[in-house]
Amino acid sequence: MKKSFQIFIFLILGLLSATTYANTQSLEWAGCGISQKAYMIEMTKAFKAKYGIDVNMNGGGATKGIRKVADGSADIGGSCRYSLKDHSLEQGVAFEPVAWDALAVIVNPENPVTNITFKQIQDLYMGKITNWKQLGGNDAPVKLFVRGSKVSGVGYTIRKLIFADIEKEFTANQTFKSSGPLEKAITEDPNAIGITGISSARLRNLKILKLNDKYPDYNTIRKGQYALYRPLFITFNPDSPNIETIKQFIKFSHSSSGRKIMKQNDVVPYLEALVLVMKQVKQDRMAQYGSENDLAN
Repeated sequence: MKKSFQIFIFLILGLLSATTYANTQSLEWAGCGISQKAYMIEMTKAFKAKYGIDVNMNGGGATKGIRKVADGSADIGGSCRYSLKDHSLEQGVAFEPVAWDALAVIVNPENPVTNITFKQIQDLYMGKITNWKQLGGNDAPVKLFVRGSKVSGVGYTIRKLIFADIEKEFTANQTFKSSGPLEKAITEDPNAIGITGISSARLRNLKILKLNDKYPDYNTIRKGQYALYRPLFITFNPDSPNIETIKQFIKFSHSSSGRKIMKQNDVVPYLEALVLVMKQVKQDRMAQYGSENDLAN
């Protein structure tokens, strides 16, 4: 990735030092439902209560959280992925990391399985695991539910973190346009399994499986002990006519009040997980420059 730790810190320190705000009375937001549920709903309420500025929210997924900002139809967006390299509809967008989310493996509450391994997830998505007995469960067919789009926040992140291949094809029983319907379908099917964001999964009647014996909670995510973590971004256009109000909202998100809202929703504020920040910097540098040996040369 082309982003770096220095850019993150420069943006954050610059936003925290901003003191001049525009008179804009509202902002338009579009983006992923996971960001919306993780922190945006409560954050916008608190922001309005303090500054009297509305943030009008429309969902649509991470892709819209990038592209609507790029075309100017939204002031800010929510995304759980970077822009696609050289994609014409995703240019000119800045990404401010504000929180850490995790991908959760979810099943119906009636399912007796409690843990899954990284290798089992890979085999499941490749069609090598087809019966719950292979996962220590009942003798019943596994129904894998997945996001249909490769560039959705969840679809992209699964391919990146689990397979290191953003073009990977999955063997699935059913595909969904967004995470909400996928989660709902699993609440209704005892043989279904899928992956979604932990922030939205917690709001439904679902069982969240341990991954390699680690449950995705505030501490395991913050300490880097849970494998499937990812940053949540606020996207914006640095040339927006509402840039000062945008900076004001991002500053509030990083403030003690904003971080408190995130933690009350079991979300890890970005700067409170420096272990993950450094891991991300290393991953981004390797993605940009090559292997660790390449970096040393």
